[in-house]
Amino acid sequence: MHGEIQVLGRAVKQAQYRQHRALDRELATVGTTLAQWDALRAISNARGASARALAVATFQSEQAFGTLAGRLVAQGLIERRPGHGRRIEHHLTPAGARVLKAGHQVADEVLVSCFSTLSAADRATLLDLLQRVNADEDTWRHRSQQEP
Repeated sequence: MHGEIQVLGRAVKQAQYRQHRALDRELATVGTTLAQWDALRAISNARGASARALAVATFQSEQAFGTLAGRLVAQGLIERRPGHGRRIEHHLTPAGARVLKAGHQVADEVLVSCFSTLSAADRATLLDLLQRVNADEDTWRHRSQQEP
């Protein structure tokens, strides 16, 4: 059993790795990286969000997201504004919105290519299966806390 399940885990990781490499390579043509574009996308989807929320949304630590956000500010792609209490909110600038839009076009092209060997029905099945696996996050967290 463990051999098959490990092959599955590795296959998912390999597909993600290939997708990330392709996205990084093509996003460079519009002047951004996958990490930067993903941060812009997260900020766009959660206007005014805190660094903590954006770190979670982009699968980064708060420290890593803070460093990335600093680079995005320096590039003029986002701005930080005071929020409630000590909270700092993140917002796209017009330049950030343009980079995000260009990145969406690039990502669509890359992802169409990445999934070109799958039919529409296969893609829908894969999406459903991955959403079911990811919906079980509470069980994953509970099990990992029980391990010695």
